[in-house]
Formats: sequence, structure tokens, C-alpha cells
Amino acid sequence: MRFLFEDYVLDPERRELRRGPVLLSVEPQVFDLLLFLVKNRDRVVGKDDLLASVWGGRVVSESTLGSRINAVRRAIADTGEQQRLIRTIIGKGVRFVGKAQERQDTDQSAGPPRVPRLSMVVLPFANFSNDLELEYVADRVTDDLTTDLFRISGGFVIARNTAFTLKGKPVDVKKIGCELGIRYVIEGSVGRTGDLLGVNVQLTDAESGAQLWADRFDSDLGTLSQAKSEITGRLARAINFKVVEAESLRIERESALDLDPQDLLIRGWAVLIRPVSAGTLQEAQQVFERVLEIAPGSVAARIGVAHALSANIGCGWSASPREDELRAERLLLEAIECDATSFRARHTLGLLRRLQNRLDESRIELETAIALVPNYAPASCQLGMTVVCLGQPNVAIPKIEKSIRLGPHDTASPGAYSILSLAHLLLGNVEQAIELSRTARARNPRLYFPHLLLAASLGLKGELDEAKTILAGGIRLRPEFNSLARLRAYTTWGNPQFQALRKDTLDLGLRRAGLFDV
Repeated sequence: MRFLFEDYVLDPERRELRRGPVLLSVEPQVFDLLLFLVKNRDRVVGKDDLLASVWGGRVVSESTLGSRINAVRRAIADTGEQQRLIRTIIGKGVRFVGKAQERQDTDQSAGPPRVPRLSMVVLPFANFSNDLELEYVADRVTDDLTTDLFRISGGFVIARNTAFTLKGKPVDVKKIGCELGIRYVIEGSVGRTGDLLGVNVQLTDAESGAQLWADRFDSDLGTLSQAKSEITGRLARAINFKVVEAESLRIERESALDLDPQDLLIRGWAVLIRPVSAGTLQEAQQVFERVLEIAPGSVAARIGVAHALSANIGCGWSASPREDELRAERLLLEAIECDATSFRARHTLGLLRRLQNRLDESRIELETAIALVPNYAPASCQLGMTVVCLGQPNVAIPKIEKSIRLGPHDTASPGAYSILSLAHLLLGNVEQAIELSRTARARNPRLYFPHLLLAASLGLKGELDEAKTILAGGIRLRPEFNSLARLRAYTTWGNPQFQALRKDTLDLGLRRAGLFDV
């Protein structure tokens, strides 16, 4: 007797877990736990049940139990955020909620496996040199990129061991996609040009063979050990964006938005990676709210709604900041109770805690998010802003610069450049603040804050005519912030050290540009 769910086959007799034709490597205890959950999918399984059946009655810690459940999720491309197949019921236990069927070994009626969304393989990067050290670098980039993509996307990423069986072989993208049952193929290479390491990468749709994205960048070989991590982090972030965008378009073409909560989640994240505006945040929230209607236990939807609410507050678009803050906090605490290792939940809670002026807690949450996914650019950026609000702009600058290196072309980059501009302005580095705020404004002219930063910086420099013109443009975007008193009443976050720096730089520059106190 075998169990079939999605495109997986769980075979108790052979003790095998397959995804399509691929035999997955699963630890014995993880296999036993998955099998027990699938067999008891008609009910919620409590801790005592698990200890008796999987651990033979031995007592294990909550952390051990949680890590084993997370290992089961990883084996079947699920996460604590998504809970697509294994759902945590707070205070009661867990339940396998996938649609599983029992089939005899002779039953051939299962049909071809369904190719999951956000499924991909990182082919071993090629080394276009005779340098053995670069061979090691190519393998490390492949390994780390595979890991980072799984962490960030939460999708199905073919394991390293399977991918490396293809090393050095001719690449037929469509054939690889069919054999491995994946939608996207990532190929890359490394090479040396003088003292520079060149990295090339491309993302291909395995079904059509169409190239969706390609990039190249160089790194100084002298700082290679430091740069390798950021190389893979930058690649993982860019590839995740492109895959989410491509899959969102595919969902729209298939008119599948009302059929599957997972499709809706992909659509919601795709909306959030567009340039930020009140409209995009509202649209994303509506999509995540729809997921909560269909799947009330969805952790990812809770995080998505909370992120939209928190971003609305931070950008000044919320019509009811206090109510939105309370709801976002409740949703995030529920999400973390279900999955304490959710980097997105920790990142969003870090943002919310800063908006609540709970700066030390904000710093802890954002540092936790970075510990979970070291190269997650938004967390580095938000940590930089929190450190700015703690009155330490000099400490914040390297963190913000790292987020820009990780996502130089992100739609979130205007915010990062704005925060970096603010940090330099608070330090009195007016020229840098002007340059950075111009960059932020050019990348998203609809955001009011880069206008105010540029106006303040120009005001401090004494270029008052341009400062007044820029300020007027910012006020047109946000008429409600037409005085320093109104602006300060809304942007209440920051400790006394930050407020003192702000008074002598940002506020002074805005006054010179023509923003009155009342």
C-alpha cells in the first residue's frame, strides 16, 4: 500500500519517499513521523500520540519535536508559514491536511505528477577556468544558492545531491524540467578576469525553454570569502522575485486565483514586490484576506496581512493606525506561535515594534530574522532604520549599505536609499544625503519621504529655491503633512538621542525649505 499526495509517493514497504521519479533522502525518524501523520490524517495528532508512536514512549523536548515536524515539512516542500500539508493547531497538535490517496502497488491509475509552483533546480555552476580554487567556489555558490532559495521562496528546490548528478552534462532545460518535475532551471558560471571573480547566472522556464532573467556581476577576489555569502544572497533574492512574478502571471493565465490558497499567496507576494504604493498595499492585503477566508489557519496569510497593515502605518497611509497596529500585532504573534522560525514574521514584527517605538524589541526581532536568513535584504534595511531611531546612524550605515548590495535593483530600494540618506543627514553629511535622496526619489517619485529628505538636505546646504520646489512636490503627494507639527505627530518613533539629531538636521532643513512648525 502506498500513499499519494500532490506529486509525492510515500511507500511504507520500501520506506521510500518519491517526488515524481526522484527518490528523496529522508531520515528514518522523519519518514516515520510523516507516515504516522499521513495515516492519521483524519484527526489532530497530539504530542502524546507522537511520543508513543514515533518515539516509542520516550520523552523529548518541545524543541526536538518542533524540529522534527519542521524536517517533515522540508521533506515535502512545506513550511511553517505555508502549512500547505501539515497544519499546526495551536494548543492541540498537528494534522496532515493534504489530500492523500491509498493505492496498491499494482494500481497504475495515479496519472502523471503535478508540477508544483515555485519548483526549481540550481544546476552546478560551471568553472570557466583552470583554477581549482574556483571549482570550489562554483560548488559553494551552487550549494548556498540552493539553500537560500529554499529559505526565501518556501517552494520546492531540488536537493544538492540530485542536482550534482547533472554536473558537467549537456543542459537540455526542457528534459531536465520533465525528469525532475520542476518549472524553473537556474544555470550559472564563474570565471576569473584579472583580480576579479565574474559570476554569470540565468533563469529559464523549463516548460517553454524561455529565458526569464540573466545577470552578471564581478567581485574582488581579494575579499572573496566575505563576498561569497552576499553573491548568493543577491542571486537568491533576484531569482525569487523573478520566479514569483512568473508564477503569478501563470496563475492569472490559468484563471486559478480562486481555486487554491497557495496560488493566492503567490499572487499576494507578487503584488508586494511591486513598487510600494497605497494601492499595491491595499491589493496585497485583499489577496491575503481572501486566503484567510479560505484557510483560516494560514500562517503565511497572517504575515501577509500584517505586513500590509504595518507598511501602511509606516508610509502614513493608514486611516486607523491604532486599530491596524493592534491587528497586525495579533496576527504576527499568532504566526510566531505556530512557527517561531518564520523569518518573514520576525522581520514584520521588527518593523511593527519600531512603529510602536519599542526599539530594543524591534532590534531583537530583526536580528533574529537575519540569523534565520543571513542575506535577507529587507531585514538588514529595517534593522538599519531601527538603529537610526536608536540614535546611532553611524552604526546603521553598513547595515543599510548591505541591504542595497543584496538588492540593488529591488523595488524596495527607494526605501533603503531614503534610510541611508537620513542616516547621513543626521550625521551632517549633507552632500551624501542629497545624492542618496535624489536616487530614492528618482526610483519611486510617488513616495513623499525622499522629497522631504531632499528638501531638508538642500535647505541645510542653503540651496533654498530648489529646496522649496522639492518640498512643494512632497506636500502635493501628502497634503496632511504640511507642517512640522503634523509630521512629527505621525512619525513618533525614535529615542531622545535620535530626536535631538533630527531637530538639528532634518527639522532645521525643512524649516529653511519652508515647512512651518504649525
